[in-house]
Amino acid sequence: MNTFRLSALALLLAFHFTAPAAEKKSATDGGTPIFDGKSLAGWKLSDFATQGGATIETDFKGGGPAIVVDQGEVLSGITYTNAVPKDDYEVSLEAMKISGSDFFCGLTFPHRKEYATLVLGGWGGGVVGISSVDGADASENETTKYCAFEKNKWYRVRVRVGGDKIQAWLDDEQIANLETTDKKISMRPGEIESAVPLSLSTYQTRAAYRNIRLKKLGATK
Repeated sequence: MNTFRLSALALLLAFHFTAPAAEKKSATDGGTPIFDGKSLAGWKLSDFATQGGATIETDFKGGGPAIVVDQGEVLSGITYTNAVPKDDYEVSLEAMKISGSDFFCGLTFPHRKEYATLVLGGWGGGVVGISSVDGADASENETTKYCAFEKNKWYRVRVRVGGDKIQAWLDDEQIANLETTDKKISMRPGEIESAVPLSLSTYQTRAAYRNIRLKKLGATK
């Protein structure tokens, strides 16, 4: 009997400690690739006035294909040109800051009839958050966090929209769990408003992106 109980306990402990590994895997796996690894098919340069260009590197820093967005005077970026779900979906990618002093990943995405941007490394390089919530941008609302980002390092990014929530993960850490009921979700005023429905932007920074995926989810209650 004691042996049986010990075996059962061992199985429960094994499940408990291995279950998070599956969640870590799901943070970047799944969905349909929307970057073919060879071209900007399905993408275009965003309509920013003084932006840098964008090129495809087939084996960027030995890590496979990536889109490299060059630093502009202010904003630079690329915008997805195909249809995007407005609810119950997830977008994931890997992003790298190459050089510059501000955000290396401004992921703009739809939220029903509106749009918002997940900012990584804004306001001088350390602010993380969603712009905008009830008119307050990523530096001054309930999603505001601070993170030190290393250059030339890949970060896994995931945003999920659905069930009256906007959720976001950076690597294995959830960085946003925003209840959107009775909240106004909107873009921060300025050029970034033109980068809809889905885009990746930088601010005075050079960055790279790879493994960009889009996944439609089942309707969330």
